[in-house]
Amino acid sequence: MILQFALGLWMCGVIIAAFLWLPPAKGFQYPEAARIIIFHVPNAMVAVIAFLVSTVYAVKYLKSRDLVNDAKSVASAELGLMFAILATLTGAIFAKIQWGTAWNWDPRETTMAILLMIYAAYFGLRSAVEGDERRAVLSSAYAIIAFVTVPFLIFILPRMLSSLHPSDTLTTRGGLGPQYRMVLSAAMIGFLGLYVWLFRLCSAIAVHRNQKKGV
Repeated sequence: MILQFALGLWMCGVIIAAFLWLPPAKGFQYPEAARIIIFHVPNAMVAVIAFLVSTVYAVKYLKSRDLVNDAKSVASAELGLMFAILATLTGAIFAKIQWGTAWNWDPRETTMAILLMIYAAYFGLRSAVEGDERRAVLSSAYAIIAFVTVPFLIFILPRMLSSLHPSDTLTTRGGLGPQYRMVLSAAMIGFLGLYVWLFRLCSAIAVHRNQKKGV
């Protein structure tokens, strides 16, 4: 309870700092709107971490055949999809303000859309397969294959193509000064803490559900 309370205070501090302490950022068409980066970037990064954790537990399941590992893999994939959707929504808000339309088929937008479809298919697979063990085996194998695409879609391909998105130079050494980097780091810690809390909670619920079913 203390940790949850501390996390809540931390996130409140991040929100207050983002909207009341940060100055308008240089190098953006609408400098005030750059504040949304404080929420957009951590959501995207935590989504990648969540998908990685899902893959780790998928590997553990295939080695151990312990359905607890499958439950944890699913819980992390669910959270990864949630954070990816939040990253997409915050990115759409930023795009609407900066570029006049919420969706531009920019490389980063497109690769994120592909990633969402890949993991939506993961849950489609789970819902289509009957039998706990068969479902766990197939979805674990799919989770491992799916994660192979994540670094390419998130980090590699968008950098290979021309993009409307702010360049790394602008976001790390240009318009976003030390204050932005400080709050962005704090936001990353906060969203990561939120993921850990939700992961533990969702995993516990899934394990309890399996125990009630006698699995």
